[in-house]
Amino acid sequence: MQLDSTPALVTGGGSGLGEATARALAAAGARVAVLDINAEAARRVADDIGPAALALACDITDEAAVATALDRAESAHGTARLLFNVAGIGGAKRVIQRDGSPAPLADFDRTLRVNLSGSYNISRLFAARCAKLEPAGELQERGLVLLTASVAAFDGQIGQAAYAASKGGIAAMTLPLARDLAQWGIRVMTIAPGLFATPLLQELPAEVQQSLAAAIPFPKRLGRPEDYAALALHIAQNPQLNGEVIRLDGALRMAAR
Repeated sequence: MQLDSTPALVTGGGSGLGEATARALAAAGARVAVLDINAEAARRVADDIGPAALALACDITDEAAVATALDRAESAHGTARLLFNVAGIGGAKRVIQRDGSPAPLADFDRTLRVNLSGSYNISRLFAARCAKLEPAGELQERGLVLLTASVAAFDGQIGQAAYAASKGGIAAMTLPLARDLAQWGIRVMTIAPGLFATPLLQELPAEVQQSLAAAIPFPKRLGRPEDYAALALHIAQNPQLNGEVIRLDGALRMAAR
C-alpha cells in the first residue's frame, strides 16, 4: 500500500516505538493520528510533526473512547487504512511474592486488558470502518492492522507471566485475524521486538543497558525505535506480508532471567 496521503492511526504514539512510527509515517507523506493515553505526549509529537499529524487522547481498552478517537481522526484525515498498534504496558511480578503471598490477580488482568484486549478492541473497531472503504490498487487492498508483540511471547523470563501471556496472545491471534479479514482486503501482521532503547528501558542504569545489549548476538546494541518504524513501514508497503509474526531482535533468545 502506498503511504502518501494515506490516513494512519498509531497507538502509543506519544513515545518510544510509537513515536518513531508516527514520525516515519509522516515523513513518508501519510496523514497521521497520534493516539496515546497521555494526551500531553500525543500533542508534543503531533505538534512537532506538523500539520500532517493529529493528537488524540485515547484509552484503547475503552470502546467509547476509541470510537470517539476514530471519529475525530476520520473527520480530520478521512477513514484510516492503516492501524499501527504499539500501545502497551510492561511490569514484572513473580507468582509467589517475597512474603509468600500469591501475586495479585488484578495486576495480571490489567496487563492482559491493556496489551491484548486493548489491541483487539481498537483493531476490530478500525477494521469495521476500513472494510467499508473502496479497495485500492491491483490487489484490491483496503488496509492493514499491525500489532506489536514481544520476544517475551516466546522467551518469557521469570516474573513475566502476565506480560508474556499478553504478548503471546497477540502473536496467537495474528493468523486468525488475517484469515478473518482477508475477505475485506485487510492484512494483519505482528512485530515482536527484542530489547529496544525505549523510555522505560532507558531508565535503567547505563551499565545494565550495556549488559543487556551484550547478550544480543548481532548487532550488539539495543534496538532503536527507528528500526521498528522502518520495518513497520516496509510491512505497510509490501502486500505479500500477511498473517505472520516477525521477530525484530538481532537473533536474541532471552535467558530465564
